[in-house]
Amino acid sequence: MASAAQKRIKSISYAKYGYFFILPFFIVYLFFQFWPLINTFILGFKGNTTQFDEFVGFQNYKDLITGEGGRTVKNLHEKFMQDMKNTFVLWIGNFIPQIILSLSLAVWFTEAKLKIPGKGFFKIVMYLPNIVTAASVAVLFLQLCGESESAPGAVNLLLNKMGFLDSTEFVAADGTVTTKFETIRFINGENINRGVIMFIQTWMWFGNTMIMLMSGIMGINPSLFEAASIDGANSGQVFRKITLPLLSPIMAYTLVTSMIGGLQMFDMPLLYNNTNVPHEKLETMAVFIYQNYNTIHTNTENKYRMGYAGAASVMLFLITLVLGLIAFYLTRDKDEIAKKKQRKKIAKQNKLENKQFGGFTI
Repeated sequence: MASAAQKRIKSISYAKYGYFFILPFFIVYLFFQFWPLINTFILGFKGNTTQFDEFVGFQNYKDLITGEGGRTVKNLHEKFMQDMKNTFVLWIGNFIPQIILSLSLAVWFTEAKLKIPGKGFFKIVMYLPNIVTAASVAVLFLQLCGESESAPGAVNLLLNKMGFLDSTEFVAADGTVTTKFETIRFINGENINRGVIMFIQTWMWFGNTMIMLMSGIMGINPSLFEAASIDGANSGQVFRKITLPLLSPIMAYTLVTSMIGGLQMFDMPLLYNNTNVPHEKLETMAVFIYQNYNTIHTNTENKYRMGYAGAASVMLFLITLVLGLIAFYLTRDKDEIAKKKQRKKIAKQNKLENKQFGGFTI
């Protein structure tokens, strides 16, 4: 029989020490993330003149949404709406090809019947762009897509050598030969630059998405695939009837994380230019917030626009929240919800029956 001292020793819990290990995270989060988040909400209700402490209520939100309040406010409203449109176009334009490519590769790499040599090598190579900094990628593609007529980038030069673009030689009076190349405006073109940004974002993130989808497929019970194979199902039927339905949780996670990253797209649209000013077709909501928070507008009636930056940040947060809830609602497990409702209905019926017999069951 155990003594009282032994019982006390067995009852000692060391779970409390776990809080000491996670305390540094909460301290850093409190000062560097939580307080800036609260301050952003507060800033959205402040004025945009030199008097930052002036409380203006929902005026900043009204100005951004309606544009009523003068020419300056109207221009700001038009720019905000254009940047919102750019954000959704750039995100959707890179998410659709990204999810199609990632899902195709994930299914291909996890197919048991296919003996693909060097799977690990291909996974690493495809994931590598995800760990390269956006600034480095921007510089890389600025060099590749250079559109100078005298010294074009590698892409334009390659298209010229292949005969898709023309080049003209000029002979000066002193006999010097100068070549003028025809170029595609990958950087300053109205819609081509959008396509380049979509390609860059797809190239950088499809490897990460592929790894997540592969983990989801590998978590599916192999007996389901074996049963489908015995029943004579082909690969397309297995993909539609087994793989896709059981991947819905990880697909929802991928959709939400991609949406959060896409709506907050900042570094690549800001850096992909050769004039230090983002192209108007590439300005996103995050760029709009950055410009209005950090730039001093000396040529307008409002010298500072920190209030507008705070209001735009809150609106971006709310848009992301609403779209995230919609995504979770559309990708919910309907069978599990139906079973849960059925269990509640049965429990309610049993409770009513028990009341009829005074709390006793027969």
